[in-house]
Amino acid sequence: MTKQIFFAGGCFWGTEHLFSLVEGVMSTEAGYANSLTPDPSYEMVCSGSTGAAETVRVEYDDTEVGLTDLLSIYFRSIDPTSVNRQGNDRGTQYRTGIYYTFQADVPVIEAFVAAVQRRYSEPLAVEVKPLENFYPAELYHQQYLYKNPAGYCHINPELFAEVRNRKARRTDKAELRSRLTPLQWEVTQNGATERPFVNEYDHEFRRGIYVDITDGTPLFVSSSKYNSGCGWPAFTRPIEPSLISEHTDTSFGRVRTEVRSASSGSHLGHVFPDGPAEEGGMRYCINSAALRFIPAGDMEREGYGSYLPIID
Repeated sequence: MTKQIFFAGGCFWGTEHLFSLVEGVMSTEAGYANSLTPDPSYEMVCSGSTGAAETVRVEYDDTEVGLTDLLSIYFRSIDPTSVNRQGNDRGTQYRTGIYYTFQADVPVIEAFVAAVQRRYSEPLAVEVKPLENFYPAELYHQQYLYKNPAGYCHINPELFAEVRNRKARRTDKAELRSRLTPLQWEVTQNGATERPFVNEYDHEFRRGIYVDITDGTPLFVSSSKYNSGCGWPAFTRPIEPSLISEHTDTSFGRVRTEVRSASSGSHLGHVFPDGPAEEGGMRYCINSAALRFIPAGDMEREGYGSYLPIID
């Protein structure tokens, strides 16, 4: 099904370029959202009189890329606590916001935003509102960074490279099952839990990175891993809050918070509020079978070299 979502993330040049690189995104368009003035010009928007936000319309095929995937990328491209500012750009037109046209998207967006908020002590400055209107920007703004590769952009170029090179999420279940062990399959696809204390990474404390076993997305690093005594790998936090999604789990007569990989949707484990207080108080209790550990010495060769500075 073809869907659309609208992201305001500061200057729309970079935001449009970023989402145009995502596999499953069919088209992007820079424009002005929720304007008090019909069909405003760029100059009018910059004056602050229209109340419009520089915004990008993202049209996507939800059988190829999910809303959670797009939200994950969006939050990695912005400072979600910055008010009316991203990078060097200041003004109400550079505020951050997620504007929806499908009411069914609201629970997904609100849950994702709530998960991100838990990682910050200050409130997020990201609007979540229905789209009131959207006016396409002038032609010279469209696909600006394709036409001007050296043009200004507040988004880290490494994120562009990562999204450009990211392998498509595997939707062929037969292929996925053929390369996972039976335990990995049951844990990631059916929400099973492996045995405590005898799993692969419970006692793994070497320097390195832990990635999603199904699609290779980086999730956790050794610097956030600690010995909780619970019998499973425990982390104080993911690399980025947007890399995971959280869901209410009422199985077995208990209410818990399930953790899934935002990129693949795979079940990872659960998160509990009993972690080290000095590290934020959270314990991400993750199944070894949902992860692949890459030692520090192999990270460069396997394409994760940019994460080396944060593993200590």
